[in-house]
Amino acid sequence: MAANEREAEPETVKPIFRNLTADDPEPETTEIESLCVNCGKNGITRLLLTKIPHYKDVVVMSFDCEHCGYQNNEIQSGGKIAEKGIKITLQVSSPRDLNRQVVKSDYTSVQIPHLDFEIPARSQKGEITTIEGIIDRSIEGLELDQPRRREEHPETAEEIDKFIAKLQDLKVLSKPFTIVFKDISGNCYVENPNVPLKDLGCTVAYFKRTEEENHLLGIYDENEDALLKPIEEGEYTLEDIEGEVLSFPTNCPECNIPCKTNMKMTNIPHFKEVVIMATLCEACGHRTNEVKSGGGIEPHGVKIEVTVTGKEDFSRDLLKSDTCYMEIPELELEVGPAALGGRFTTVEGIIAATKDQLSSSMAFTGDSTDVEKMNRIESFISQLTEILEGNKKVTLILDDPAGNSYIQSLADDGPDDKLKITRYERSFEQNEELGLNDMKVDNC
Repeated sequence: MAANEREAEPETVKPIFRNLTADDPEPETTEIESLCVNCGKNGITRLLLTKIPHYKDVVVMSFDCEHCGYQNNEIQSGGKIAEKGIKITLQVSSPRDLNRQVVKSDYTSVQIPHLDFEIPARSQKGEITTIEGIIDRSIEGLELDQPRRREEHPETAEEIDKFIAKLQDLKVLSKPFTIVFKDISGNCYVENPNVPLKDLGCTVAYFKRTEEENHLLGIYDENEDALLKPIEEGEYTLEDIEGEVLSFPTNCPECNIPCKTNMKMTNIPHFKEVVIMATLCEACGHRTNEVKSGGGIEPHGVKIEVTVTGKEDFSRDLLKSDTCYMEIPELELEVGPAALGGRFTTVEGIIAATKDQLSSSMAFTGDSTDVEKMNRIESFISQLTEILEGNKKVTLILDDPAGNSYIQSLADDGPDDKLKITRYERSFEQNEELGLNDMKVDNC
């Protein structure tokens, strides 16, 4: 077979996390433009996904600002939180020990017992460093405000100078010392220079996390109501929790950059408690919002019909759960549960969201799109605009097999003539979709 007739060999697929070796001199890095906290201008953050030998996958992040020269680096674990915390006790007795590589997560505390010195967890970012590097970083931190202290508080500055001298003495190794790393996430590592032989100078112990430590990592038991627990302890009232916005770290679903999700529990009058979660990624601008019922699946499904005739009906509060189907019969519109997700909004808000979703889909249509289809979508959007302007009477229907959707009644006393609520027995197929057919409830 001629050379030009040979089939091209398939390109080797490389793992996302791989070792840094001479065979791979230029590892793949990702560059992201990000804000410099020092000067406020934009710098570059570089991300490298790699493996720490005999440890685990990690993400190394390095920031550099060309405007002011500010640099920073940190590390995050690329794996899951370990089942147990880790405590590493190292005897430092030689220059080789000072050069040991150390991987610290955000949850690693460092202690040097004979100096009664501790670097608390979360006071420093996760990083790849050495034993000597940890000592140098501590000295730099203590020296930072020394000139001001010498002028304003000379006695305090003198004591700090003495302590800095003790830290400097550790690097000289006039005598061996012990350094202890404790990490509740289990994502800490100290290099063994004798690998694969046993490390005689290092002791590793694992411990079970306390309930507080699990909560600090965002870990809760399956049956634990983390929001209501403080009430049982008398620390908060229900009103405090409903008025508080809780935040927890997460990753952006679009770019996977670490960001925060805000969560708030609120009580819908005459209905139930719901949890509202919203995420905004500062890196890529992606926004998400989600609503979860504070209770479980209701005994019956619910079908809610409201007649929308004007601005007054637009102001009705509306909860659409992530199991709810939406329908507007006059437009022959049917929206599945996944299309808009769970939302706590108003009647006007849910119709506007439907219009926005259709409009955004129009922006991604190409020249080959069928003209008739384009015209049909444009006509549909114009009808939604008429509804929002109050020029078209329609019926909005929410059909939720889980029974966790709601539309506000505007009648203070008595029935609301424009609102109809029907509860029904779920079909086998609906129970199957909700995962109820395989659920065992005997002896519960």
